[in-house]
Amino acid sequence: MSNPVPGTGGTFGPNTVESVLRNAQLQQPLPRALGSLPVTGIEYDSRRVQPGVLFFAFSGAKVDGRQFAGAARAKGASAVVSELPAPADYDGAWIQVPHGRKALASAAKIFYGAPDEQLRVTGVTGTNGKTTTTYLLDQMLRSAGYTTALIGTIEYHLAGKVLPAVNTTPESLDLFRLFRELLDLGGTHAVMETSSHALDLGRVYGLHYHTAVFTNLTQDHLDHHKTMEAYFAAKQRLFTPETGVAAPAAAVLNFDDAWSRKVRTDASSEVYWYGMQAGAAYRAENVRSTFQGLRFDLRTPNGVFAMESPMVGHINVYNILAAFCSGLSLGVPVEVLQKGIAACASVPGRFERIDVGQPFLVVVDYAHTSDALLNVIQVARELKPKRVVTLFGCGGDRDRAKRPLMGAAAAEHSDYVVVTSDNPRSEDPLAIINDAMVGVRRFDTPHIAEPDREKGIRRALDEAQPGDIVILAGKGHEPYQVLRDRTIAFDDREVARRLLKNMGYGAA
Repeated sequence: MSNPVPGTGGTFGPNTVESVLRNAQLQQPLPRALGSLPVTGIEYDSRRVQPGVLFFAFSGAKVDGRQFAGAARAKGASAVVSELPAPADYDGAWIQVPHGRKALASAAKIFYGAPDEQLRVTGVTGTNGKTTTTYLLDQMLRSAGYTTALIGTIEYHLAGKVLPAVNTTPESLDLFRLFRELLDLGGTHAVMETSSHALDLGRVYGLHYHTAVFTNLTQDHLDHHKTMEAYFAAKQRLFTPETGVAAPAAAVLNFDDAWSRKVRTDASSEVYWYGMQAGAAYRAENVRSTFQGLRFDLRTPNGVFAMESPMVGHINVYNILAAFCSGLSLGVPVEVLQKGIAACASVPGRFERIDVGQPFLVVVDYAHTSDALLNVIQVARELKPKRVVTLFGCGGDRDRAKRPLMGAAAAEHSDYVVVTSDNPRSEDPLAIINDAMVGVRRFDTPHIAEPDREKGIRRALDEAQPGDIVILAGKGHEPYQVLRDRTIAFDDREVARRLLKNMGYGAA
């Protein structure tokens, strides 16, 4: 008898504790009575547990998942799986594994019938450009008539339905569940941002990728990875899986990025090198960037193709090239790829323009590293403004070393700088600003510090003159600000529009 797969309509089975954990390393063999228990579902959130569910209890930075084992058992969980031993007062079925998230990924893949093996999944990794590249590729695939899923920082898309994004790359259980649903809806392709955290923590353990993309690597997330080498090593796992999973059929690599050239690929992977430098097999030439968008010639091993995009800035040439090569690896015709690129006008929070009729340009961008900040300022410079006014902040409880680097990038390339708050979390906003100011003060650029982000935005807008560009960097699409004791609603785009209207722009 088959077991229903929750929320998908699909059936697989019979599923037992032993069958779904057959690829997970166990600390000790399962007793026969435990191994034969039926599994009706898998969960890592005790609030969603139903009878017959296998519950995974993770130990996190702030919460020990074992404290929810009792609640899961009370709701009918068949057993608990954890890296840690059972609490002394827990007398239910307990299965200990060396790596909880890897065990979860293995179990979820089996329970949902290995949907990743039946889809063509593209994973995009790198410090910058992941979101735009995935949006572009998804647009290309939909232009080709495919039913797709898009998974990333801003939101998830499933066969045209928009879902909220919890993490850039969700937990493996959520991924396999979503892939199963995509298959049941007739889907064929999934495009996903694959973060270094997901690769390092095992969220995508055992997942089969058809195409793996590396955009670039610059300093970020060192609060987690500690060194650039460890950060890169996490990215490398996308191209050389550590399990018995087949290597990606295609590897798409940025020839112009030094870290990208260090990526090791499997002998079975077809490699697509893209860039603007001589030596890239897929090379952009004669790039023209205006307010109306981008035009360039794409030289390939199979000829030269004219490319047009409503996106602006040379940095988006790289994102277009990465998406184009990924589309080729998936067998999409060139003319369909061109159509998809032309149809993707913008990505939320990525050089997103705010216009209520003011005589200067205001853009909101997610840039929150020194390299990303430099890129977005360079995009602004390409548009030939009179001046560039840049507002930025640095996240709290994150890599402190990048703060002066961001300050230096903003001050060196802008005409006026406002340093403010960007999710200070548990840290003192003024202490974060002081770290960034170390870099700002290396240059004579006029600047101010304003820890209140809304007041900082108002100061940046007040400073702007006709013909200037104001960059509100750091938060992009995020509609919140994370403070020490609470999270508040805060969207740079909405705040900027309201402030501009209060300044008298956009009046009828």
